[in-house]
Amino acid sequence: MHSEPVASRSAEPRGSRESGNGTPHLDAVSLAIIEQLQEDGRRPYAAIGKAVGLSEAAVRQRVQKLLDQGVMQIVAVTDPLTVGFRRQAMVGIRADGDLEPVADALSAMPEVEYVVMTAGSFDVLAEIVCEDDDHLLEVISKRIRALPGVRSTESFVYLKLKKQTYMWGTR
Repeated sequence: MHSEPVASRSAEPRGSRESGNGTPHLDAVSLAIIEQLQEDGRRPYAAIGKAVGLSEAAVRQRVQKLLDQGVMQIVAVTDPLTVGFRRQAMVGIRADGDLEPVADALSAMPEVEYVVMTAGSFDVLAEIVCEDDDHLLEVISKRIRALPGVRSTESFVYLKLKKQTYMWGTR
């Protein structure tokens, strides 16, 4: 996305630091590094450095700091169907009371890949990746519906993965 080196537009210390609310504050260079890695997670640090105007060593340090702060992860993204997980679903959950314990319990389940607390028809949405229909049924019926506070669930079974991208940039 950035073809020329990006200079820091801030008078604040360079890199990423924590803002007053506990969220890391990212300068323009850190954001540009993230965008470079979103385009290609295996892009060499030297190439990133050239694009953002830093040395390879400085990029390596910035990337490690972003990883340590939990700002980003560098992972291989697969189509679950192609690696043996034949059933994927989004499960909408209606719950009573505090949603945090429900979201925490869902997050601890290895089949659950994504958990978000929402406003609207559902209190929590959870994306589940399973080996087959029996496995999905077991996760929903015996584990999710058994959680304290869960009132009801609605499942949206994926028939085909059409688009899965993490290229939204840093805006």
